Order: sequence, then C-alpha cells, then structure tokens
Amino acid sequence: MRQQSSSGFFLAFYDAFSPKASRYCARWPKASAAPCCPRYKLFSTSSPSQQKKSLKPQSHYDLFPSTLQAGPPPDGPFAIDTRKLRNEFLQLQAKAHPDLHQGSDKARAEGLSSLINEAYKTLQSPLLRAQYLLSLRGIDVAEDETAKVEDPELLMEVLEVRETIEGAQSEEELLPLKKTNEKRIEGSVAVLGMAFREDDLVRAKEEAVRLRYWANIKESLDAWEKGKPVVVIH
Repeated sequence: MRQQSSSGFFLAFYDAFSPKASRYCARWPKASAAPCCPRYKLFSTSSPSQQKKSLKPQSHYDLFPSTLQAGPPPDGPFAIDTRKLRNEFLQLQAKAHPDLHQGSDKARAEGLSSLINEAYKTLQSPLLRAQYLLSLRGIDVAEDETAKVEDPELLMEVLEVRETIEGAQSEEELLPLKKTNEKRIEGSVAVLGMAFREDDLVRAKEEAVRLRYWANIKESLDAWEKGKPVVVIH
C-alpha cells in the first residue's frame, strides 16, 4: 500500500476535524490521543488492544498528541506545559502550511492551519481552556453574560481595583497590584485544576467566572494609560 505523504496526512486529519465531518469518530480510542482510523495509520501509535478500549470525542486536545497524551480532564490534568504545547504547535503549523499545497489542497491546508491556531490559542490560556472544557460539557461561560459570582466581597474588591488603576499616576504605582493579581490568577488556576480533576463542574464554572474577573484586571493593568478609564468586563 502506498503511504501518505506527511502533508497529505495532515489534510486528511483536517477532514476529520472539519465542521463537515462528524464531531465524533467511532474508532477514536480513549487510550491514545492519536487517530486509529485506516487513513490515519501513519499517525496511530496505539496497539490493537488499546484501540478496543472505550472511546472519547475529538477535541482541541487531540490536535496535540505529544503534549496532551492523557487528553482533557478528568483523564488528563488541567495544567498544561505551555512551552511543550508551543513547540508542538509550531511543528504542526510547519507541516500544515498552505504554501506546501496547491489547488483545493491549499484551501484545506488553510482550514487546518486556522484550526490549529484556534486550538492553540484556546489551550494556552487558562481562562479560555476552562471555558472550552466547560463548553464540551454543555456549560457556556464564555458567552453567558449573566454568569457572575454571587460574592459581594469579590465584587467590591474588583471595584476597588478598578478605582486604583484609574487613579494611578505611573506604572510603578501599579506594580504591587500586578503581583497581587498574578497570585489571584494562580490561585484560580489551582482551584480549577482540583475542580476538573474531581469532575466538579459547578465549582469549575464558578471559578472560571472568578478567573474572568482577574484576567480582565490583568488586561487593564497591561494596557494602563494615565487618565484612561478602566472597564472591567464581568
């Protein structure tokens, strides 16, 4: 049998993830992040016995089998080695580059490149990753503007931070606040890790909303300009 070229394989891989394809592959093994369908033979690393194990749906995690071998939580950890993820992302993009293809294959390569970009952007951000994982379970946090933490102390803290940022006269004044906010983000990520590991979706949703506050504050701190109004999106 003639083997597929590396670029040809990646186009076939895109076909499986394309919106035109089924969202689920009936022959995708839970034990391996690599596809096992015949046309993905070059990519499959699982043994026949592994391929008989229970199935899992396709997701952004399946695009990065080297970095995310265990798959999404609760099977795999919420935390991700972002350096490894970026290295694999660059390798994938090099193989899927549209300039390597011609005709209709070029359009498919562009689609695959876009898909890889979207997956990487989502997974490298703790907030977007948490929102994505919840969306896979039918919980919409990213688009739900009514999703808020019913915590008066938290809301008061957010308002105080906004006033501090607006009243700052220099970036140096904001350095302590930046350090404090980084610790808040780290704390939320740790809570999300435990929640997803325990498959506690209620807690994960609540903490994802909380993290959204801290992430918005970080954006406001990074984009600070003297006298510029601060808008903290809830």
